[in-house]
Amino acid sequence: MSATESDKTANKTATDNDSGLAAKNPAKRRKTLLIMLLVFVVIGVIWFLLWTLVFSRRETTDNAYVGGNQVAISAQVSGTVVAILADDTQHVDAGQILVKLDSTDASVRLSQARSALAQAVRQVRQQTDSANGSDAAVAARQIDLKKAEADLKRRLPLIAEQAEAPETIQHLRDGVDQARAALTSAQAQASAEHASIEGTDIANNPAVLQARANFRAAWVAAQRNAIFAPVSGYVAQRSVQLGNSVQAGQQLMTVLPLHDLWIDANFKESQLRHIRIGQPAKIETDIYGSSVEYHGKVIGLGAGTGSVFSLLPAQNATGNWIKVVQRVPVRIALDNQELDKHPLRIGLSSDVTIDITDDRGAVLAPQTEHPAVAETTVYDQMASKADAEADQVIRANLSSSGNTGGNHSN
Repeated sequence: MSATESDKTANKTATDNDSGLAAKNPAKRRKTLLIMLLVFVVIGVIWFLLWTLVFSRRETTDNAYVGGNQVAISAQVSGTVVAILADDTQHVDAGQILVKLDSTDASVRLSQARSALAQAVRQVRQQTDSANGSDAAVAARQIDLKKAEADLKRRLPLIAEQAEAPETIQHLRDGVDQARAALTSAQAQASAEHASIEGTDIANNPAVLQARANFRAAWVAAQRNAIFAPVSGYVAQRSVQLGNSVQAGQQLMTVLPLHDLWIDANFKESQLRHIRIGQPAKIETDIYGSSVEYHGKVIGLGAGTGSVFSLLPAQNATGNWIKVVQRVPVRIALDNQELDKHPLRIGLSSDVTIDITDDRGAVLAPQTEHPAVAETTVYDQMASKADAEADQVIRANLSSSGNTGGNHSN
């Protein structure tokens, strides 16, 4: 074979190889493109399903914090601190004494009020006895008048027969007039003495009630030298020190009840379209992470954005304006049983997810009567004890026979 024929054979072989590769590459590209298309379709379907079944049915935010009541403990009366019975981080029960003030001045005023109440009871007793004596005097004057009238009536026929001197009859008439005047005077005296006790017994006499009110105020003021915890919780922000001279209304410490906590979730205004009262929510906190999930429900939406209630609200009508997406606080109640298992602190960060599948609920709270947000009976007990102490003072100064001084009519 010549060199020329060998070159032709080699060129033909190369041409055949190039044609085979060219025939295989389009098929491979189509297969690759088809696979890529299927991947994108699957991803799109997955995203569509996720959006339809998950993302479109919930609203989430990480701008959420634990909220709770902060009960400020303040002095109700002025005084000097002589004892501090609770410190930061300690747990206190409702009705427990937190701080004691010097009670010397209050004890003196209480003793004075006690004496004034006893004196008022005794004075009303005296007025009652005097009124009863006036009634007896009225009865005596009535008898005298009847006797004088009877004497005059008996002597009048004798003057017609000239058996009685006219002077005697005139004296008898004067005696009747004097008896009538004495009766009128006695009745006026009895009426004046009954005016101060009319219609009430001793315990309900206005003078006794006034003294009782003063005693009650002094008793309560004396008790307020011991400052009680109105609720159960944990002490924080203790600022009072031993020996401080505190004034009424001065804050001494704070008690934080770590029960009935809530979440204030600040959602963007664009996220509020489907959020309704009563929708369920899931909460994860940074302190426990995803290992602990709390369950709550929406109990209300804020009446304004945070910028409205800020100390220096934005003035959007001045200068150049840049739109800033506003946020509205959404309050979510937590389950107390879950809080007992995993306690939270006020101010902790959290992530909130609200299920908005059912958006038929109310956006604003209905105008109905709501139970008290918080209440305490600590001070009611103090008032009832003051009433019992006042009743004891009154009973001790009533008559030994148990008479409560009911008035007697003329």
